[in-house]
Amino acid sequence: MSKPIVQLKNITKIIRGKTLIDNMSLELFPGQITGFLGPNGAGKTTTIRLMTGLMHLTSGTITIEGASIADDYEKAIANVGVIVENPEMYKYMSGYKNLLHFSRMHNGVTKARIDEVINQVGLTKRIHERVSTYSLGMRQRLGLAQALLHDPKFLILDEPTNGLDPAGIREFRTYLRKIAQENNVSIFVSSHLLSEIELMCDRVVVIQNGKLIDERMIQSDEKTRMQLKAEPSGVVENYLSSNGYVFTLHEGVFLLDLKEEKVPVLINELVAQQVQIFAISAVHETLEEQFLQMTGGGQIV
Repeated sequence: MSKPIVQLKNITKIIRGKTLIDNMSLELFPGQITGFLGPNGAGKTTTIRLMTGLMHLTSGTITIEGASIADDYEKAIANVGVIVENPEMYKYMSGYKNLLHFSRMHNGVTKARIDEVINQVGLTKRIHERVSTYSLGMRQRLGLAQALLHDPKFLILDEPTNGLDPAGIREFRTYLRKIAQENNVSIFVSSHLLSEIELMCDRVVVIQNGKLIDERMIQSDEKTRMQLKAEPSGVVENYLSSNGYVFTLHEGVFLLDLKEEKVPVLINELVAQQVQIFAISAVHETLEEQFLQMTGGGQIV
């Protein structure tokens, strides 16, 4: 694994005696899109504010590209781009003039760099038209171009697809994946659209009551949840227990986590035990189902 771009080490935030973030640690890596999930009041917005220096830590450290947000803010924040919901633009100006205006807020953003990000987000044909003529999806892409102007290594997106139709969401997702892979940017996405997070992200982290309760890869899980129906169930249960398998049994169906290449081995071993196998298949849990299991059904916002 490559060196992390962002490191949160034992961060805590306490306001008026209330612990909003409780000793949380997290690392974010280049080229990876990480989804950030949690129920209402879990601490997602507070975490983003701490990462951008809008709130001060009570304890712990946050470093971005090795620079501390607390001790070397300008150097750290120079590596960060942010999009919060629907980016605000000057609608009477063209998309290009908006980018030219925002480029003056950063040192060293050339016109060649502006042209590069315009091409990257697919706005070349419409960039000289007024923003007032843009669809919401186009304004989101312009906001993405704005956030990328200074070539950040860390991109924070808070509800980036709010209000977009399915085609717009898919388009935005495509551009994010392209940016993560081509620019080696670490992208951190906070959203309540779990189906979208599942399609967009490589990994998810979940917080609840200010604590990190789970983190997992989405597209490269080492094991698959398998569903097995076999009899006699007592023989199967004894065999699985004595051979170290972790499983549950519900209404005659066994659920166990298993590497796919181990499935034929298990079948052969059960058949050797005179077990009759009626069915074995993979069970694909959605991210929503996993989230509800992790949080006990907390609302997602």
